[in-house]
Amino acid sequence: MGPLSDVARLSTAKTWSISPENFDGAKGGGGRATEGTGKDCAAELGRGWKVSPSVEIEPGASYDLANIDGAGIITHLWLTTHRDNWRSLILRAYWDGAQTPAIEVPYGDFFGNGWGTFGQLSSSMIAANPNGGFNSYWPMPFTSGARLTLENRSAQTVVVYYQITYETGGDASGLGYLHTQFHRSNPLPYRECHPIVDRVTGHGKYVGTYLAWGVNNPGWWGEGEIKFYTDGDQDFPTICGTGTEDYFGGAWNFDVPGQGYTEFSTPYLGLHQVLKPDGLYVSQQRFGMYRWHIADPIHFQQDLRVEIQALGWKSGHRYRPLTDDIASVAYFYLDAPAATLPALPDNDYLEVGGAPMDPVG
Repeated sequence: MGPLSDVARLSTAKTWSISPENFDGAKGGGGRATEGTGKDCAAELGRGWKVSPSVEIEPGASYDLANIDGAGIITHLWLTTHRDNWRSLILRAYWDGAQTPAIEVPYGDFFGNGWGTFGQLSSSMIAANPNGGFNSYWPMPFTSGARLTLENRSAQTVVVYYQITYETGGDASGLGYLHTQFHRSNPLPYRECHPIVDRVTGHGKYVGTYLAWGVNNPGWWGEGEIKFYTDGDQDFPTICGTGTEDYFGGAWNFDVPGQGYTEFSTPYLGLHQVLKPDGLYVSQQRFGMYRWHIADPIHFQQDLRVEIQALGWKSGHRYRPLTDDIASVAYFYLDAPAATLPALPDNDYLEVGGAPMDPVG
C-alpha cells in the first residue's frame, strides 16, 4: 500500500488550523473575531465576515504564529506578506519546549524565494505561487508542543496573512524533528567552500537544499561539487556530486541552445528562478535552485556536514574558484528537538541589495 492508497485510508486523527481568524485553533473558534485588520471592511456585514484575516507585526517585534500544546504534526503552512519583507522577517520553529529554535531562516528563503523577487516554485514540498503565496508541505512532528514565530527586523510595520494546519492523535513513532540551517557567503572567500550544514550530531536524514546564487564573475559558474560528509568523514566525503547543475538535476549549464538559461520546476528539483541583469542597478545574474531528497534521502547515524564549491573556468581549460554571493537553506530531520545553529547574520548582511540612488550632480 503506497502513498496514493493512503489518501483513502481513514484515521482517528483530528485536524486543526491556526490563523488570525482562530489564533489558538480551538474547536468552533473560527470566525468569531469582532476586532481585526478587516473590521472596517466588514462593517456592513458584521461578525463572521473576514473581520480578522491578518496581523500587524511592529518593527523589532517577534510574533507567535502558533503555540500548540501536546503531540501532533504540522502538515501545511501558508503565509503571505509584501516582498519587501522576505529577507527582514525571520521564521523560527521550536519543538517540545526547546529554548533553541530548530528552524531559523529568513522567511523568503525558507520558501525558495531569497532574492525579494517572486519566483514560481511548483514542487512537492514547497509551492510559491503568484504573487507571494508561500506554502510548505514539510511534515513537522512534535511530541509535547510546537511554537512558530516571525521576527520583524525591518523599520516598518509588517502585515502578514497566515494559516497553519496540524493533526493530533496520529501515530508519530519513529518521526524526526524538522531542522534547517541558513548560511550566506557574500562574497564567498577565494578557494573556500560555501557551508550548507555546519556539522550536526545525531541520527537523522537530509531532505532538501535551496540555493540563492548570485554571480559575481563573468562566465559559467556551476562546476562546483556538493559534498556530504557523513558519520565520521573528515577530509573526504562519502557522497560527492559532479557539479552544481548536475546536483539540481540539470546539465550543460542549464542551457537549451538558442534559449540560454532555462527555468524548470519539478516535484523534487528545479532551477525555478533566473534573474537577468538590466544594464544598470541590477548588474549581476542571480538564480534560485532547489533539490528535495524525498525519494532519495541522505541518511546519517552519527553526524553530517554539507558544503558546495563555487567553480567556473579560466584560460587553458582550468577551473576558476569563484567569489560569488551564495545563500542556502538546508532541510533535515534529526532525533533531537534542537541542535547547534550557525549565527544568523544581521540585517545589513542579509540584505539582497541597496536601493537605487538618484544621480548626483
